[in-house]
Amino acid sequence: MNKFEQLGLSESLQRAIIDLGFENPTEVQEKAIPMLLEQDTDLVALAQTGTGKTAAFGFPLIQKIDANNRNTQALILSPTRELCLQITNEIKLYSKYEKGINVVAIYGGASITEQAREIKRGAQIIVATPGRMQDMINRGLVNIKGIDYCVLDEADEMLNMGFYEDIVSILSDTPEEKSTWLFSATMPAEVARIAKKFMENPQEITVGAKNSGSATVSHEFYLVNARDRYEALKRLADANPDIFSVVFCRTKRDTQQVAEKLIEDGYNAAALHGDLSQAQRDSVMKSFRGRQIQMLVATDVAARGIDVDNITHVVNYQLPDEIETYNHRSGRTGRAGKLGTSIVIVTKSELRKISSIERIIKQKFEEKTIPSGIEICEIQLLHLANKIKDTEVDHEIDNYLPAINNVLEGLSKEELIKKMVSVEFNRFINYYKKTRDLSAQSSGSERRERDDREPREFTNSGGAVRYFVNIGSRDNFDWMTLKDYLKETLDLGRDDVYKVDVKEGFSFFNTDPEHTDKVMETLNNVTLEGRRINVEISKNDGGGRRDHNGRSSGGGFGGERKSFGGGRSSGGGGFRSDRNAAPRSGGFGPKREGGFSDRAPREGGFGGRSEARSSSAPRREGGFAPRRTEGFSDRAPRRSEGSSDAPRERRPRKS
Repeated sequence: MNKFEQLGLSESLQRAIIDLGFENPTEVQEKAIPMLLEQDTDLVALAQTGTGKTAAFGFPLIQKIDANNRNTQALILSPTRELCLQITNEIKLYSKYEKGINVVAIYGGASITEQAREIKRGAQIIVATPGRMQDMINRGLVNIKGIDYCVLDEADEMLNMGFYEDIVSILSDTPEEKSTWLFSATMPAEVARIAKKFMENPQEITVGAKNSGSATVSHEFYLVNARDRYEALKRLADANPDIFSVVFCRTKRDTQQVAEKLIEDGYNAAALHGDLSQAQRDSVMKSFRGRQIQMLVATDVAARGIDVDNITHVVNYQLPDEIETYNHRSGRTGRAGKLGTSIVIVTKSELRKISSIERIIKQKFEEKTIPSGIEICEIQLLHLANKIKDTEVDHEIDNYLPAINNVLEGLSKEELIKKMVSVEFNRFINYYKKTRDLSAQSSGSERRERDDREPREFTNSGGAVRYFVNIGSRDNFDWMTLKDYLKETLDLGRDDVYKVDVKEGFSFFNTDPEHTDKVMETLNNVTLEGRRINVEISKNDGGGRRDHNGRSSGGGFGGERKSFGGGRSSGGGGFRSDRNAAPRSGGFGPKREGGFSDRAPREGGFGGRSEARSSSAPRREGGFAPRRTEGFSDRAPRRSEGSSDAPRERRPRKS
């Protein structure tokens, strides 16, 4: 017996449920659906991403809609256009046997005129992003003054994206007597404020502990040096041959750079961020759902609404600025009762964030070490053997067997197996036998005892290195913006750059000694509006200032350097290096369509492109390389700053 029958849903909805293959309601559905069907009440439902919240509000909403009334009766607000479209499609599937119910999606990036036309034809349910909804209200293209139901889906994420004012304005345009249903993964202060302001004695449903993580997701962290972050990502991909993952970066620039480097190194990867056109985003998501892309590199904003089955791993290439966002990231995997893994690549300065996340999700992280080259080769070898064993034979090859047998005549079974496996294995062993251990040294007890907020020494002896750099306030920097610029350009954590002291034409800053090589190599190869940045290790010990040649000048530098100039960098952020090509997780790495790629992961840090590809990389002699599908290698223009992926439809257009 289908357990949905016990929730009080209509016969037509139960037919749709059978068509969709739903058998047992999730916990949030089991709690919310009967309550919403039986009562006209406000509701706050806290449940993790992937727990079936759309069906929890979608089924009762459809059953309460009057199909004979063409006026708008319900509004569903969601943070992104992807999620907006996903909810719209799901509501249409749920209501397939309900005659006369129309659902319209309105979101930025599409024709506002066409969306207004669809609403005018009659839309009982509108699914909208806050920015476009506010725009249409301002233009008088939509009327929500008589709605009966308002749903705020992923409320915490909408507020994290800066939609608080839009949401307040939209809700103020709705009747007080409506029912408001708020669904959220977490309950930050702003969500509680919305609930208090616009809801009356709401019922509350909590699935699991409040703000906790999903029980089907395991959490791991890998401690590395900042310069090894990208190489660690490649090794983790190679160590999980069947990986199907979302890789999270903080900024659009980092997202694009990491995706481009993965593609160059032969992985089936793509970027998803706000600078892509809607057509590019649709193409990327189509390829990802079809598993032609196995490593989708995304910003937090762009990833909202990704509802793809069987994602095996979420990789936090960089931890989010807001710790609560981690819950949304990890919710991409471990859905529908299946197991998933959330991986964090972390540096020593970020270790305290792991403890903060543990307190929020009420789960412990397992500290692991980056696999060695030999371990990866063993994993890949066994994966290849299993892949060969499980391959179905296409008997069209029979016509070619006589010629093949002639070529292989004289080889024993053992020799044939060795040679066949070595075709792929040699590339991995030749690369990884020369690589070094990437794991930084730290223990779990050390990370919990360490407190990075302790003041550090302001000298070049001991725990910090102080630098001179030839940019300052005349370049429109203050200490905060320069700190942000440095940590983004150097790909360092928020706490890795400190003691920032900005003067008119120059500045000082500190890092830990482990970052010195990266600072010197990276910044000395960055240009700022056409001129080269110069950074040197300062002799300043925190007392009187000294110039870069060691000349004392009391309180500051006596002269100005002629190379000073203004403005921000337009894309110089990564350091150059001739990266050695290496085997990708191709033939006996992640599953590829069509065979083995001839590309390979490279050594080296992430940043600018190398001057030339090394000729030392092992290459296949043609054949069997998968063709890339259209769309996922499209590259969006880079921005000059690594700013967060702000929503495009944030500001309403003017009439």
